[in-house]
Amino acid sequence: MADSIVIIPTYNEIENIENIIRKVFSLEVNFHVLVVDDGSPDGTADVVKALMVEFPGRLFIEERRGKLGLGTAYIHGFRWSLARSYTYIFEMDADFSHNPEDLIRLREAALSGADMVIGSRYVRGVNVVNWPMSRVLMSYFASVYVRLITRINIQDATAGFVCFNRKVLEKIDLDKIKFVGYAFQIEMKFKAIQYGFNVVEVPIIFTDRTLGVSKMSTKIFREAFFGVIQLKLESLFKPYK
Repeated sequence: MADSIVIIPTYNEIENIENIIRKVFSLEVNFHVLVVDDGSPDGTADVVKALMVEFPGRLFIEERRGKLGLGTAYIHGFRWSLARSYTYIFEMDADFSHNPEDLIRLREAALSGADMVIGSRYVRGVNVVNWPMSRVLMSYFASVYVRLITRINIQDATAGFVCFNRKVLEKIDLDKIKFVGYAFQIEMKFKAIQYGFNVVEVPIIFTDRTLGVSKMSTKIFREAFFGVIQLKLESLFKPYK
């Protein structure tokens, strides 16, 4: 039985999903993969189900009806993974913006004692490829803003490439996670730190997708901006124990 599972949320990722799954399974570590698909009309789920025949017991899919949001997809995946015996539970995008080979480095940091490992674009300068400067600046200063408001010392607060030790997800009340976009990523990091877990950043190079369409929107950005203030205010009145 593998001790590590990679959760990949999908919506219309038919151009990428087979290649990303094959790449993960080509690694020297025995990772399992759970795809959480939000009713992709392009047939993403069908591709995954066909591959499950080739990778029995390693590849799994959970299908949901409709586009319900990144955060809820990950929470669905967390619950599924916690119901099984995985120790290390990963978040990763389907579009190769996260290099699957870095899964090994994140896992090694977890094996060395980190409770939550972040694949960080900004812990050593700015390591982003193929983004326009406007988006680089927006992402970088979003993390500056998060540090300013929350006082958590995380260089890449909106990062979506993460490894959790299962005890972190068991401690955080997943029923009370509020946000669904980038604010979800901030919320998970903030709560892990508030509970006293050892959160470590590992430098990665983030490469923007070459196939498929980005899911970024103004609504998602707005949620993150105001969500940070909400998180901080709530923590002042409801201390974490």
